[in-house]
Amino acid sequence: MATGFRFPPFWFLFLFILSCFSSFCLGGDRVTRGEIYKDGDNITSKGGDFVLGFFSPANTSKRYLGIWYVDVPVKTYIWVANRNNPVHDKNGTFSINENGNLVVKDGHGDLLWSSNVSVKTTNSTACLRDEGNLVILNNDRNATRLNSELWESFSDPTDTFLPGMEVLIERQGQEQKVFRSWTNESDPSPGRYSMGVDPRGTPQIVIWDGPNRRWRSGHFDGAEFIGVPDVIRTTFFSGFRIQNEGDNKLLLTYSASNTSSFVRFQITVTGNELQQRWNEDQGEWNTLQSRPVGGCDLYNFCGNFAECDKDVCQCLKGFVPRVQEQWHAGNRTEGCVRKTELECRRNSSVSRNDSSKDDGFSTIRRVKLPDHANVSEITIDECKIRCLNDCSCNAYAYVRGINCMMWRNDLVDIEHFQEGGNTLYVRLHPSDIGKKKKTIIIVVISILAALALVVMVAIWLVCKYRARKRESKRTSEIPKNHLVRSGEFSTEYSGPGDISAEGHQGNGSELAFFSFSMVATATDDFSLANKLGQGGFGPVYKGKLPCGQEVAVKRLSQKSGQGDEEFKNEITLIAKLQHRNLVRLLGCCVEGEEKMLIYEYMPNKSLDTFLFDTVRKSQLDWRKRFNIIEGIARGLLYLHRDSRLRIIHRDLKASNILLDEEMTPKISDFGMARIFGGNQNEANTNRVVGTYGYMAPEYAMEGLFSGKSDVYSFGIILLEIICGRRNTSFRTDEHSGIIGYAWEKWEEGRPMDLVDRSIWDGCQHNEALRCIHLALLCVQDLAAHRPNMSSVVLMLETDNVRLPLPRQPTYTSMRRSVDEDIWHGNQDVTSSNNVTVSVLIGR
Repeated sequence: MATGFRFPPFWFLFLFILSCFSSFCLGGDRVTRGEIYKDGDNITSKGGDFVLGFFSPANTSKRYLGIWYVDVPVKTYIWVANRNNPVHDKNGTFSINENGNLVVKDGHGDLLWSSNVSVKTTNSTACLRDEGNLVILNNDRNATRLNSELWESFSDPTDTFLPGMEVLIERQGQEQKVFRSWTNESDPSPGRYSMGVDPRGTPQIVIWDGPNRRWRSGHFDGAEFIGVPDVIRTTFFSGFRIQNEGDNKLLLTYSASNTSSFVRFQITVTGNELQQRWNEDQGEWNTLQSRPVGGCDLYNFCGNFAECDKDVCQCLKGFVPRVQEQWHAGNRTEGCVRKTELECRRNSSVSRNDSSKDDGFSTIRRVKLPDHANVSEITIDECKIRCLNDCSCNAYAYVRGINCMMWRNDLVDIEHFQEGGNTLYVRLHPSDIGKKKKTIIIVVISILAALALVVMVAIWLVCKYRARKRESKRTSEIPKNHLVRSGEFSTEYSGPGDISAEGHQGNGSELAFFSFSMVATATDDFSLANKLGQGGFGPVYKGKLPCGQEVAVKRLSQKSGQGDEEFKNEITLIAKLQHRNLVRLLGCCVEGEEKMLIYEYMPNKSLDTFLFDTVRKSQLDWRKRFNIIEGIARGLLYLHRDSRLRIIHRDLKASNILLDEEMTPKISDFGMARIFGGNQNEANTNRVVGTYGYMAPEYAMEGLFSGKSDVYSFGIILLEIICGRRNTSFRTDEHSGIIGYAWEKWEEGRPMDLVDRSIWDGCQHNEALRCIHLALLCVQDLAAHRPNMSSVVLMLETDNVRLPLPRQPTYTSMRRSVDEDIWHGNQDVTSSNNVTVSVLIGR
């Protein structure tokens, strides 16, 4: 009678466990213990992209175990096992031995190569994964972690770096030569060239020719390698990332932007770093970039203290060739030396601080910064001072993402770029920067200027004395307790409205009138210690009233350009405004030629003191910045729509946004503001005032202003808050300012590149992206294409309002009678829980 075969119960458990890990290793992509794979037996990855087996390079019959691409007709090898010990015939084998190692043997059974797994195991499997990584897995059920990785080819590479490969870096450790070139196209044994990472300072990729450097990428600033020309860096090198693994360890990885195509980096037999992408349509590898390209790209091509520009060498300013004959004969290896040695190095008996105080710096722009930098997390001013106080310091630089960089050794490998690069400050003796020659001229000019100043002061004192007598007589006739409500202080008025009616109704706020002596006492006679800053129309001081209340005193400078008209305008406006996001005016002082405004004191000063300070900006995390954005928007909405007067600010900028102790924003400085009446939406002026960079095109070029002018300024501030940089800092040959830079990132589909790196980790990306989108709408060229402030507030506070696409800025002011205001003038965008408002514009 026939009997059926039955599995023991434990086999079901074994099969179940094996099926759980099928995603790691399936039958066709693994090498199992106990099986011997001969020449011709290949292992293919699960996705069918890579194959493991024996191969012979061109022009040789020697056999090597390696990994190559399956669907690439041109055999391209990414890893070789026995590169030092080839098999001389086709009798080689590979298998998992009794210790759990992957081994390669010849036909006589002699060991040629082993993975040398540190943890011995009796049950292991080698698996070829879809990214091209050969991994040995521990299948021992008694292991701490089943299926853990014991070894991988990505940690023992040959000459190729692939996406997904991780390079572990010891922070501030030694140079790590990770990849070695083949000896030649027919011999995969280690060649003369190597590629790896130098972690000192900040990491940089380096190519070595034996022990000598051949090329380097420049330091990593947290996003890019700064020693590569812009066009190469932004196009091909942007996929690199360096992560902090703790314990002074970093991890270098690369992610391809297009994962559908094969991408690889290789150190070639000619000593070049080569990046290629497989073009399936053309059936060939396309070269994306290769470094070095020769000439200036080669390491220290011009020698020490020299600069290379288009393969032409020249000594840095203040330096001369070390050996003139060799230099002029074309031999630059000796480099350059100082014309005049620094004083602290010539005379050791002189105090270093005293001898270095007259040293200066030569500025060299758009360069690849020198090698071997020392990095410190200090400000640029502290960096300069530290270099001056260190006699061994030859130069310094300040790079965003790296901070202070100083060079105490010779300046080597400096290349000039046509675009991009960084600024290097080279320390020189005073005689090499012309300081001593200028000293005599400066002394003579100073003496003449002092004499002229004495004469001018004498004349001014006489004139001031006479003017004060006239002003005192006139001021004594002003009713001081009704300063704002009197017709004498009526504001500049742009059109018909009801301000006069308001004044006559007696609704204006009365202000406290302070005597000059009281204000002087409160500010300690306007001492420098109490000076908070310099405004557009004069200095601002901190004061303390007799009652103990702290105040801010804005003292109008007689040379500032703000006369009675702007002064009266400011106190008239602020006295009638009450909102938590507007600064509160407590009183004023008018005595003789002195005009002062007394405000509530803001302990955190203005937004720009935090936002544009490399140290303090970290105190403004994303949540605080978003709250500041919302507060500014609500304050503007109050001015434009909700206050008794419709007011256009006309000078909105970061320095005019004050912050209280809770970082609540308050709009200040109403000296340039204008009132709109009734149904008036637009006005014209012959006197354009404000700050360039924040002014709307139609206002700056045609004198036309409206609520949309403030919207434009709000958009600029919004971009500054997101980027953490001044709008003027973006002005380059490529970008006219922050708008052009923001639009470029928007067009590239990389708007999040605008976000300040100091807040990246805690940033709400959806909110930030919505703010960037809104900012681009606010800075549209035509006022008709910008939202009004009620729409802006709605877009900030409501997620279900769909934003229209912004138009590309043209940086010109165009006014067409046929342009329709797509935001419908005074109409507000509205939304409820059941309705989403969408406004779509064709591009």
